[in-house]
Amino acid sequence: MYSQRFASALPAAHLQCQRRSLAKKSIWDAKGFTLHRLLSKKDVTATEPNQAQAEAVPKTIEEQKQKLPNVGAYVRLISADGRSLRDVLAAKVPQEQERVKNFRKQHGATKMGETTIDMMYGGMRGIKALVTETSVLDADEGIRFRGLSIPECQKVLPAADGGTEPLPEGLFWLLLTGEVPTKSQVQQLSREWAERAALPQHVVTMLNNMPTTLHPMSQFAAAVTALNHDSKFAKAYSDGVHKSKYWEYVYEDSMDLIAKLPVVAATIYCNTYRGGKGSRSIDSSLDWSANFVKMLGYDNAQFTELMRLYLTIHSDHEGGNVSAHTVHLVGSALSDPYLSFAAGMNGLAGPLHGLANQEVLVWLRKLQKEAGNNPSEEQLKEYIWKTLKSGQVVPGYGHAVLRKTDPRYTCQREFALKHLPEDELFQLVSKIYKVVPPILTETGKVKNPWPNVDAHSGVLLQYYGMKEMNYYTVLFGVSRALGVLASLVWDRALGLPIERPKSFSTDLLVKMVQK
Repeated sequence: MYSQRFASALPAAHLQCQRRSLAKKSIWDAKGFTLHRLLSKKDVTATEPNQAQAEAVPKTIEEQKQKLPNVGAYVRLISADGRSLRDVLAAKVPQEQERVKNFRKQHGATKMGETTIDMMYGGMRGIKALVTETSVLDADEGIRFRGLSIPECQKVLPAADGGTEPLPEGLFWLLLTGEVPTKSQVQQLSREWAERAALPQHVVTMLNNMPTTLHPMSQFAAAVTALNHDSKFAKAYSDGVHKSKYWEYVYEDSMDLIAKLPVVAATIYCNTYRGGKGSRSIDSSLDWSANFVKMLGYDNAQFTELMRLYLTIHSDHEGGNVSAHTVHLVGSALSDPYLSFAAGMNGLAGPLHGLANQEVLVWLRKLQKEAGNNPSEEQLKEYIWKTLKSGQVVPGYGHAVLRKTDPRYTCQREFALKHLPEDELFQLVSKIYKVVPPILTETGKVKNPWPNVDAHSGVLLQYYGMKEMNYYTVLFGVSRALGVLASLVWDRALGLPIERPKSFSTDLLVKMVQK
């Protein structure tokens, strides 16, 4: 399964695509990394490289790195099968430390842009001020995880047996190392998270005694904060560990926290919506998402596949959004990963960040109530204009950075077309997709009239029976841990200092511009 998915991502220099039947071919072996027995996707034939290509195959890891840009921008190293995630990361940290050190030495005084008064008052939009290694958001292409787009991740990251969507474990490996893991490495990571998943009794007691009227995100952030009782980083720092070792303990805490989050989140769900009923046991034979779905009380293979996709695509969105920036900011004070992540989750709970998919569903329900379940195009236009003229926005449309349809929306739409094409709510969302962008463009006030991820995710969750909208942000939070904690490990590995930008008062700014 893994090899088949990677084959479909190889560049034309190594895969000549023809409309033929499925075929097997060996590509090459490189020392330390193996590209082996790649399987083409359906209707694609893989052919072996010619002699000149074979002779050009790098014999060392460093040679392979140099060759990669010449064989396709999104091809990544394949981690050697026997190495653990920690082993791979430990080998990369000193290399990246040296690379950043040399880069800063040569280009540290280079200016990256200017700051305007509007930027300062406008939420710092457009200010180039953060370093985030895990992902970059392109206005036209959308998010790239370590250089890979979402469709590319769907092709090259390992899937579960019998599944097609990427496993979040594989994405975490990619975010942390920049390498595509093998399927066996992903399975190893699944088992490791299962072994780390048990909650301490004080957190279980705390969750079981929280009022069910307390918002799930409040419960989530509180439980994560309480988990810091066992922080390995906090203890190591108290014991005087050398700063060069900080990243190792942040890594351990991050692995523990990610492993425990599905248990925390499932406990909140069952206590709040199921009267406390449900299993909290972890099955080491299941992957991270499958265990989560099982503990939530669902038994549906398609829903499990959706959860794998959901947890993958919501994981990271570069470093400037509220939750990612908050984790980075709080972590820069050397707060442990539990405290840093909890702070980020309180930011995610805000209606302008993580509650957007809930607002989409509320708006859709109001539309259905007014125009029916199958409104005409004219009825939709009338309702959309009514929304805009009332001073409101169409939820789920527009983005601070993106200028095209969010690829996270697109992959969810493709999932729906495959698994629930006749669903009433999905068909309504599809109609809206055709109607809203031209109207928003006509207003002349919107830079991006296209849908974002929030326009679709709630619809899929509703279809599979998860109708508790207040809980959706918790799912978002479980996913976002993958990206922000991978970034936090690199913050400490690169020795990034405490964040302290300069602020000004309006009076001082007035004086400055008058000079």
